[in-house]
Amino acid sequence: MARRRIPAQDGQSALRAVAGAHPSTAELATAVRFSLEELADRAPGNSVEVRIPPYGVAQCVEGPRHTRGTPANVVETDATTWLELITGSLDWSAAVATGRVSASGQRADLSTVLPLFPPPASGPGRRP
Repeated sequence: MARRRIPAQDGQSALRAVAGAHPSTAELATAVRFSLEELADRAPGNSVEVRIPPYGVAQCVEGPRHTRGTPANVVETDATTWLELITGSLDWSAAVATGRVSASGQRADLSTVLPLFPPPASGPGRRP
């Protein structure tokens, strides 16, 4: 389990802020870093390195540990794309197919762990 550095309340607040029209750079950075911590917590391991420059990096997914040089399994994207992926507004396969995500290596497919924070499901008594 990854050690939390951003309190859940602060992370959730940043995620709500970036869903709005004009988030601050600090809110964007907090949302990305919080979501990377969440990813490492939900998919623990060290076989995939997820890079969201310039905001953060996380290692996740069980498998062989990377120790030197360029990792064998790397996912890299920009903050906007990452936030769309973690909230479910962008599908993993579409992001990879359109080049919005660079994913290299056998273990670099994060489709089984994303989205991290999907919108609540609509149902009886709920508004869409």
